[in-house]
Amino acid sequence: MTTTNRFFGPVALLSFLLASAGPLAAAETKVSFLNSGKVLPNNLPFSEAVRVGDTLYLSGMIGVEPGVMKLVSGGLKAEAKQTMDNIKRVLELHGYAMTDVVKCTVMLADMSEWGAFNDIYRTYFAERYPARSALGASGLALGARVEVECIAVKSK
Repeated sequence: MTTTNRFFGPVALLSFLLASAGPLAAAETKVSFLNSGKVLPNNLPFSEAVRVGDTLYLSGMIGVEPGVMKLVSGGLKAEAKQTMDNIKRVLELHGYAMTDVVKCTVMLADMSEWGAFNDIYRTYFAERYPARSALGASGLALGARVEVECIAVKSK
């Protein structure tokens, strides 16, 4: 087999497989835009979660009182706890659990509060921690100290 054939053979096979599976996979995947109104008000210009097949993508959550766009008082620790409670509630409202979370992105207004956030965060997971990214951000919604978005996958 020449070098050209060794390269184009696998490329052609991969192209065929992707082309064959593409329409079938797309036809089987249902997308649902979800708003319970029990954590975030329904009038916001985004969905609290979007389900694609067995995967649930949560919008960023902050430490607001459920159903009200008002941050809880008490600083980072209180906001972090409310944020994680909000995530847990959204997951449960849509048939998922914290054990289904596979990825989180954490945005902190002050990265020096990373350790304090971790103290709260780790209480929501039992030894199996999701993959995670953390970054400093300025100007979070409503002046929040923390925002967390998650991806959950329903185990079969």
